[in-house]
Amino acid sequence: MAKLFEPLSIRGVTARNRIWIAPMCQYSCEKQDGVPTEWHMVHLGSRAIGGAGVVICEATAIRPDGRISIWDTGIWNDEQVRAWQPINRFIREHGSLSAIQLAHAGRKASIYRSWSGDGTMPESEGGWQPVSSTDEAFPEYNTPRELSTDEVKEMIQQWVDAAIRSVTAGFDIIEIHAAHGYLVHQFLSPITNQRTDEFGGSARNRAKFLTDMVAGMRKAIGEDVPILIRFSATDYHPDGFTVEDCAQVAKWCQEAGADLFDISSGGLITGVKIPIGPGYQVPLSEQMAESIDAPVSAVGLITEAAQAEHILQTTEIDVIMIARASLRDPYWPLRAAHELDVEIGYWPEQYLRGKFPKA
Repeated sequence: MAKLFEPLSIRGVTARNRIWIAPMCQYSCEKQDGVPTEWHMVHLGSRAIGGAGVVICEATAIRPDGRISIWDTGIWNDEQVRAWQPINRFIREHGSLSAIQLAHAGRKASIYRSWSGDGTMPESEGGWQPVSSTDEAFPEYNTPRELSTDEVKEMIQQWVDAAIRSVTAGFDIIEIHAAHGYLVHQFLSPITNQRTDEFGGSARNRAKFLTDMVAGMRKAIGEDVPILIRFSATDYHPDGFTVEDCAQVAKWCQEAGADLFDISSGGLITGVKIPIGPGYQVPLSEQMAESIDAPVSAVGLITEAAQAEHILQTTEIDVIMIARASLRDPYWPLRAAHELDVEIGYWPEQYLRGKFPKA
């Protein structure tokens, strides 16, 4: 069998294959209350029907000011928990595991979704002042307020509380968003963390926000639920976070209870050169996989089944994250099975008449 369709077990769960749907913001909470809607049911459920091993729901805020926009999903109250439950049941009923990406946007919060406006949303329209590790603004965004030491400690507990709610909501896996220039990444990078308290200074101190969070989650949710972390493995800047830094932080997180590392890149600052092309982030995942003793995933313009299989066969990478290719084709895993000539036992009975014919 192609490696892409081999199961993968982590702690108390087993994914049916190595094709996982990466979290992608939908900006579709029209009531602006963080409650997922029928859109989320259909969008996420389609990927489960389409054969994915894991469906990771979009960046979901741990508290209201952690949203990228007012249209983001949340997990800070019981109403949101109840709304996620039927979505997760549907995903599992169709053979996928359901994961949530817990997030706080930090200084990149309070902006318009692309089809409703441009840039920062003012308070007069429902926006707010962001909070961050720093009081330095992301270019052309609102100036953030730097979190106090006590506020950082309080927020760690809020992340833990969000993980507990996520388990109650029926999620099988928790992912922490520590990438793309959002709050955890802002603490990790020396560019955006010039703090002089226990959460700034050395690499270990800059990672403390994240490692304390992981340790708290592991204690709260038990030993069976996997914890994933999405990292930006490089800031593409000589003074920023590097792959070597990322590998060290991953080791500390693994000691605290994390299980798999989802490797992306960039997003912290503007004006850097990113070498975008097919599989452009795969070398970062390769370096991470060679540096740590833990599963690693790859993402970034991986669009073809043969390309994904080649990555798994020729590297130590364990999982392929499919993002935009899944937006174009929710049934990408079924198509991949056909293209790689793999017989799978989870083609939906309702769709058998549409199954790809043998060549």
